[in-house]
Amino acid sequence: MRCPGQDSRYWKHDAIFDSKCPACGADIEFFKDQTTCKCKGCGKQIVNPRMDFGCASYCQYAEQCMGELPPELLASRDDLLKDRVALKMKMHFRKDFKNVGQATKVARFAAEIVRTEGANPAVVLCASYLHNIGAKLANESSVKPSSDDLEKETLRLSREILTGLSAKEELTDQVLAILDHIFRPGDNENLDFRCVHDAIQIYRLQNLNKEKPFSELDLASHLKEDFLTDSGRELARKTIILN
Repeated sequence: MRCPGQDSRYWKHDAIFDSKCPACGADIEFFKDQTTCKCKGCGKQIVNPRMDFGCASYCQYAEQCMGELPPELLASRDDLLKDRVALKMKMHFRKDFKNVGQATKVARFAAEIVRTEGANPAVVLCASYLHNIGAKLANESSVKPSSDDLEKETLRLSREILTGLSAKEELTDQVLAILDHIFRPGDNENLDFRCVHDAIQIYRLQNLNKEKPFSELDLASHLKEDFLTDSGRELARKTIILN
C-alpha cells in the first residue's frame, strides 16, 4: 500500500498550488508530492514549502517513496537518529538507571564540546549514547567479563542498533570506529573521537572527585593530562567543583 500522504486518491483541491520562489519571486507550480521543483525564473532547485517531511526523517523507504530528498531533510535524518539511538539505549538498560544516567550525561557533555569544536554531532552523540551499551553483560554473566569482552559486546550491540535504525553505512562505520578503542586513544585520533573521549573523561573525573575530592593540584594535573580538546578541558574546569 502506498503512503496515503503521497497517494493521489487522497488528494483534495489544494493538491496543486503556486508558490513564490524565495530567490527571485517567480511563481512556481508544485504538486503536493514534489519534494523540490526547479524555478523557471532563476533555475534554482526550491524545496516544496508545504511538504511535511516528518515521516521521511526516519523511514528507510523515504527516497523510493518521495524521490530525491533535499539536503535540509538529509541533515534532519542524522539529527533525528541520535534521539532514536538514545531511546534504544534506554530501552536496552530499562531500569538500570546508573548506566542510563552515564550514557545521558556523557552525551550531554559531548553536545557542549561538539558545538565548540565543530565535529560531526550525529556521529559524536550516537557514539556517546552507545559507549557503555555493553555494560549490561557484566550484570548478566556469572564471571566478570574482561574489558575486551565488554568492548566486543559494545560493538556488537551498537552495530545491531544502528542497523536496525537504518543508519547510513558511513555513519555506522564512523561510530563503530570510535567505540572500537574509545578507552585506548592513540596519538592521531580524529576530532569526533576526541570529543567523545573528553565527554567520558568529564563523567569519570566527576565521579572520582565525589569519591575522593581533588585538590587544585590534582585537578590541574587531570586537566593537563587527560583531555584531547580545549573545549573538553574547559568544560571539565567548569563542571568539576572543588570543595
